Amino acid sequence: MAKKKSAPKTTSNKAASKKKAPAKSAPPASASGEAEVQRDPPELRYAEELAFLAAWDEGPRPPGWALTPRAVVVFVVGSRDPLSLESPPKGVKKRLAIEPKFVGDRTLIERCVVTLAGERGLLLVGEPGTAKSLLSELLAAAVCGSSALTVQGTAGTSEEHLRYGWNYSLLIAKGPHEEALVPSPVLTAMQGGGVARVEEITRCLPEVQDALVSILSERRLAIPELPASDGSGASQVFARPGFNVIATANLRDRGVSEMSAALKRRFNFEVVEPISDLAAETSLVRAQATQALARVGQPLPLDDALLETLVTAFRDLREGRSVEGWAVEKPSTVMSTAEAVGVASSLGLSAAFLDADRDPASLLPGYLLGVVQKDEPKDRGRLLAYWDGTVKRRAEGGARIWKQLYELRGALEE
Repeated sequence: MAKKKSAPKTTSNKAASKKKAPAKSAPPASASGEAEVQRDPPELRYAEELAFLAAWDEGPRPPGWALTPRAVVVFVVGSRDPLSLESPPKGVKKRLAIEPKFVGDRTLIERCVVTLAGERGLLLVGEPGTAKSLLSELLAAAVCGSSALTVQGTAGTSEEHLRYGWNYSLLIAKGPHEEALVPSPVLTAMQGGGVARVEEITRCLPEVQDALVSILSERRLAIPELPASDGSGASQVFARPGFNVIATANLRDRGVSEMSAALKRRFNFEVVEPISDLAAETSLVRAQATQALARVGQPLPLDDALLETLVTAFRDLREGRSVEGWAVEKPSTVMSTAEAVGVASSLGLSAAFLDADRDPASLLPGYLLGVVQKDEPKDRGRLLAYWDGTVKRRAEGGARIWKQLYELRGALEE
């Protein structure tokens, strides 16, 4: 298929206005001289690791893959000790520690990689905030070198987003032809042997979801509007080696747009569970909040005790039971690790920019209420019940920070 031509660059017309336009500040530059962005995709953020792993494991690779399956697993879960190369290629380090990027069961990652190696679609399901999207990004970046071929599923997602559309100016001027075709991320992945990502697939209407059925089974896509080059019928795009689809779905969205049985059969389902270990979750929240503060040039001013208290409260409310075994009434909203990172970051930003002398713990009840009371007004009462039960019992047990939090109960009342 012909490559889509890029739009010509335009220049501003200085004569259009007599007033001098205000000077625009250039994007801040990084140490390498490149303009900084808020969040680099994993293939750029971890380019050094990907290049190292490509040289580190020269074993068999599935057709079209940038790394071996073993190297993909190491890229996601990290290495305990630095890895070494005897004869590294030019520009690649001889020794490098691979950073862990996903907190979870290694066997889950191995199953995901095996699914993709077998050219089966992969569907990651779980509660919101369990890093399903992050995992799909990491897998796509490691397998094909790009996580950018993404369709965001919504009620407004149409079949064109999964198949193809048209440049209507060219379509009207010249009729259906290859130059007027606008490929979807899925079609682009088929043409280039890449991995397409479909986020929140159950938010799409069922008839839109089913556009993937023939793509995943036949590995080709017919374009009836274009004739085949040999005149034998409609033009078809055949998937190149390496093509696959990773989709995500939230368990909370079950029933919104139920997947058809035919589409379910074309995916291997993997459940991404919340982080089971308190220390691991606290460490992740600390690392993510530290990165958020670093982006604005500030350190994270929260001590370990406050971070552990924050994560413990999230876990109590998420699981409906405290670590001591006391019953906790669960709010209707999801108390995810991602939300805990947001609260920790907000506490740090408040101290950095508003009142450095104020104890961040004094703000925790208000931010917790903001997380809890999203969908159901009664959730305020559930949080108050948690304060009058678990928080009070811990305060009476002599825990200083829990006593401080109990004394701040008034911040939760209307």
